[in-house]
Amino acid sequence: MSISGAALDIFCGIAIVLGIIGTIIPNIPGLILSWAGVLLWALFTDAGPNKWWAVGIASVLALFATVLKYILPARRMAKAGVPSVTLLTGTVFGIVGFFVVPVIGLFIGFVLGIYLAELVRLRDVGSAWPSTWKAIKAVGFSMLIEIGAGLLILAAWGAAALFA
Repeated sequence: MSISGAALDIFCGIAIVLGIIGTIIPNIPGLILSWAGVLLWALFTDAGPNKWWAVGIASVLALFATVLKYILPARRMAKAGVPSVTLLTGTVFGIVGFFVVPVIGLFIGFVLGIYLAELVRLRDVGSAWPSTWKAIKAVGFSMLIEIGAGLLILAAWGAAALFA
């Protein structure tokens, strides 16, 4: 199967960028999509040995970021005293919110779910908000880790494609 070099570059570049964007959209495996874009490009391009360096760098970045995005925010939340059941409740509410109010419902549902879980747990309106804010910051930190890794994957692919 022959694919035009420019068409392949465009398709794989779009896949990598969609992977970066996919870190904030539920059910889109962001880093996997970015990594797959680099791998697909390497399999079907005639870019020389640089393409395998790009795949190696993308693989290490995707794996490292996937581990970090779970470990670091969870550690921060545990240190702040926010239980994992609160985050799970926020996630469920976020998913429901996504279908009730498309796109922005995810964020509204997530925040509402965390707040309600903390309200039930702490039984105090004033104490529920600081815990909610800590959980929101931890999830934002997780997204930043994934977005940063996606941008580095994009840069590795771009350098390999540019110097091919």
